[in-house]
Amino acid sequence: MLRNSAVKAFFSVALAALLTVPAFSQAQEINPGRTSVFVTPVPNAPFTATVVVQITRPLADGTTQRFKTANNIARDAHGRIYNESHRLVPVTFDGTPELLGSHIYDPETRTNIFLNPGQHIARQNVLKGPAPNWDEVPPPPRVPVPAKAGENGMRQEDLGTQILEGVTVRGQRVTSTIPAAQSGTGQPLVVTDETWYSQELHLNMLIKHNDPRTGEQTLTIQQLKRDNPDPQMFTVSSDYKVVDETQGN
Repeated sequence: MLRNSAVKAFFSVALAALLTVPAFSQAQEINPGRTSVFVTPVPNAPFTATVVVQITRPLADGTTQRFKTANNIARDAHGRIYNESHRLVPVTFDGTPELLGSHIYDPETRTNIFLNPGQHIARQNVLKGPAPNWDEVPPPPRVPVPAKAGENGMRQEDLGTQILEGVTVRGQRVTSTIPAAQSGTGQPLVVTDETWYSQELHLNMLIKHNDPRTGEQTLTIQQLKRDNPDPQMFTVSSDYKVVDETQGN
């Protein structure tokens, strides 16, 4: 389980690196936070979908700024995954946000590829060590977990099931109360994280994060298709320079 968590964390950090390019116009100062979902590289569950991202950020004068973007994700029957990162743009923006980067991972060869469309560079590395067993990654808890002393009032709630994009998902809400002495605002704050997880797809179909200090973030899986994606999604275009960054090479 620790190995799985480490590899999952590796993908999260790697994807975060794709999100550090400053957004344009009014979005330049926003902390993008989470703007993608983790796609588990499991076989025999192919799909393509779009992650619709909506962010509301509070300002000091009491007004808010709202941003959006949309990222394509995919997985084929072999477990290969594809994940994009598009620029956050104001909600008034009409068009397709700029593609900042994309990530390809092949669990059979354990090869990571990070594509930079601005430089036309594909940075590649091969993960070392034993391959993780993704079937061991547990789904969200199915029963409420009461708060415990010393956890700042953190508690988990089972929200039951619903159907999203034709698949059954189970919801969980984690609520954390931050004491006034630690919140930075002089008042206690309540932070909530809500996820709706598909065990069938090994995928969070809906993620909601609400923190009064930084605002609201919602990631929603839309346009889900349960077909094998175009194999070209998992290849590097011939006009990209491939840089092998595997340790030991």
